[in-house]
Amino acid sequence: MRSQRTVAILSEGCAANFGDGEKIGERFAQEGFAVQFEMPSETPNAIVLNSCTVKGISSATKLAKKIRSAFPTIPVWVTGCATEDLKRELLRLYPDFCFGPKDAHKNESAFREFLDKLTFENSEISQHDENLFCHSGIGLVNIEEGCLDACSYCSTHLVKGILRSASPESIVRRVQRKVEAGAKQIFLTGQDTSCYGFDLKTNLAELLQNILVHVPGDYKIRLGMGNPRHVLRYLDALLETFSDDHLYKFVHIPVQSGSDRILKAMNRRHTVKEYFHIAETFQTHFPEMTLGTDIIVAFPGETKEDFLASVELVKRTRPSICNITRFVPREGTPAFAFQNGVLKEERYARSAELSRIFQQIALENNSRFIGKTEMVTVEKNGQRPGTTIARDNAYRPVALSGNFPASKTLPVKIVRAETFALIAELI
Repeated sequence: MRSQRTVAILSEGCAANFGDGEKIGERFAQEGFAVQFEMPSETPNAIVLNSCTVKGISSATKLAKKIRSAFPTIPVWVTGCATEDLKRELLRLYPDFCFGPKDAHKNESAFREFLDKLTFENSEISQHDENLFCHSGIGLVNIEEGCLDACSYCSTHLVKGILRSASPESIVRRVQRKVEAGAKQIFLTGQDTSCYGFDLKTNLAELLQNILVHVPGDYKIRLGMGNPRHVLRYLDALLETFSDDHLYKFVHIPVQSGSDRILKAMNRRHTVKEYFHIAETFQTHFPEMTLGTDIIVAFPGETKEDFLASVELVKRTRPSICNITRFVPREGTPAFAFQNGVLKEERYARSAELSRIFQQIALENNSRFIGKTEMVTVEKNGQRPGTTIARDNAYRPVALSGNFPASKTLPVKIVRAETFALIAELI
């Protein structure tokens, strides 16, 4: 009996990394592989670990151990944001692992080298499918790779390098293919979407206008993370574009600290005042929008006053999403050698305090929508059995009882609010 050639692409981390995972899957599909994006139940011919190390190597190492425990002899190709410390640890654990370049889907010689390690017994070639989805109904479209910054704590730019934007024409074509294939949500992703196009003499606002003009259909666009200083170059044009119903009223603008002194030590080239301007301008134009940000607590040299400045920033801008992380020194970054580290007990205390304050604000934000009726788009099954997660027009998660197919649009009424979701009933 002949079986299909199969490969499992296991991505972790940000949407941009999952978008790269789709591209890797598409390259394998061109070679006749059936592609899946989850831990397989049956033995595949190969597994790709598309790693993320932005918060350290523990997550990727844990996934590698899970892979090797389930499939002791299957060839594994490690790619993505694989830093040198991750490579050393995985080679120590599993000397047979292969390591590809970060752009594994583009590097033909590395791809062929990995294929040569695979064996196929009584396997058949699958028909190529160019429209692969990591997540049902969600079209991931990577618009750029790399960034124009060199934050002192960040290892991602060491792996991804300087900004390389995809051409507007190629992005429009990819969005169009995803929409034609049934995607109801388009995620425009990258390491820093806000500097998109600066190397091509264009910008993110112009790209969005290009998409809206050339791609008709019933879909919504969610923008990925963008650093504040770049947004300032085209803020008015971006605000105008956001008025279109095709855009989720959602922005993710990582500030990282409420202290200008700490921002300077982080080599973040924006000020707290500039962040306030961007956040509050968006909130003025779109009062029901969702604001997301990131904050690192206990960066080396952070005083109690610096930390309280971050607390005040959260209280003033009231984000509904705030990724709070304790500083982790990453090998190869300038901050790895910084002195004046914050004591462990204080690191955890600051993280807990900021999380408590943020979660109270997020709950208050969500409570404003109790009693509201609106249309939502189904995204996936909820973590609680028998529930579904949908998204409203500001990309807020809306939990429903019952099972509904991905991408279906439903009329709902918000009946309750939780910290991280709205609870709704079908109308």
